[in-house]
Amino acid sequence: MATRVESFADLREQFEAYVGSIVYATMTTVDKKGRPRARVLIPVWEVVDGKPVGWLATYKTPVKAAHLANNPHTTFSYWTQRQNAVSVDTVARWVEDRETKRHVWELYRRTSPRGAGYDLGQFWKGIDDPELHVLRLDPWRVQVIRGTDLASRIWRSE
Repeated sequence: MATRVESFADLREQFEAYVGSIVYATMTTVDKKGRPRARVLIPVWEVVDGKPVGWLATYKTPVKAAHLANNPHTTFSYWTQRQNAVSVDTVARWVEDRETKRHVWELYRRTSPRGAGYDLGQFWKGIDDPELHVLRLDPWRVQVIRGTDLASRIWRSE
């Protein structure tokens, strides 16, 4: 059974623990016909004004760009064999300004989950690399599920 919480702070610790230990998320988008497409990625998360904000350094592939242009709603799913899970429903938008790219690069450097080995420098030359694109992820719903008893807590933005 799911319990709704009023503040993201009420589940932040559990969210950060699960995301930090699971590391990889499955990002799902849909095409114009409503068909889902999933890919495994590593977003980074921060809290701004009490709400979660996600960032994804990524390539702007034709499929991903077309899906998000048609429908910016995405879901990020984290799951571990211990049955702990996190589901983050977001609205995604491309952000291309240099200062945001610098901020995101630094977030990955400082906060990328341990063990992920996700050094952005392995994929891009730096923040001015034309292949580096950034998605801002604004969650409207976050659910954490504890695997031992399937206790679930849900936060929704207003």
